[in-house]
Formats: sequence, structure tokens, C-alpha cells
Amino acid sequence: MLEERLDALSRMTAEHMAMPFPPGFRGLDVEDQDMVMLDADAYGYATNVLKRPLTEQHRAALTRLVAVFDKVLPVIDDEYASRYYTHVRKMAVLAVEVEDLREK
Repeated sequence: MLEERLDALSRMTAEHMAMPFPPGFRGLDVEDQDMVMLDADAYGYATNVLKRPLTEQHRAALTRLVAVFDKVLPVIDDEYASRYYTHVRKMAVLAVEVEDLREK
């Protein structure tokens, strides 16, 4: 189960890198969140989860990050950006799932 989730996370990070960043979202804040940093943070946590377990502090930050996506996604009215950030959120959620499996 853990290996399957790690493989899926690896695929998602590769897919993410192949997706162009949404036009007009550089330097944009949505719900007081810098959209570039939100993207970078989620990708950073996901790639770190692929390498090793996160510290408790980083796990907590990743969980908070998922909650931020729940706040900003409903406000994004650009179709591509909505798809892009939904993918990034799913990547972050999968990273949380991997961490949860590691704890068991």
C-alpha cells in the first residue's frame, strides 16, 4: 500500500512539473495566499515525502497547507488555474496519506 502511494505521488509530481503555471497567477494573492508560494510549498513537501519521512513540524505544516487549498480553490474562477491547483491539492493530500501510512 505504501509503495503504491509513493509511486502515485511520484507520477503526480512528474505530471505537475509538466503543467505550465497558470498565466496571470504569478504575484497574485488569493485569500491572502501567494499562489506561487502555495504551489512551491506543496511541490516541495511532496518531493520531500518521496525521499524520506517528514518531521512532525513539517507534517503539521503540510496538513495546514491542505486546509489553505480548501480556502483558495472555491475562489479561483479561471478554469485552467482551478484544474492546476486542484491537481496540486491532490498531490499534497497524497503526501499526507503517505505520511499517515508510514506512521502505521
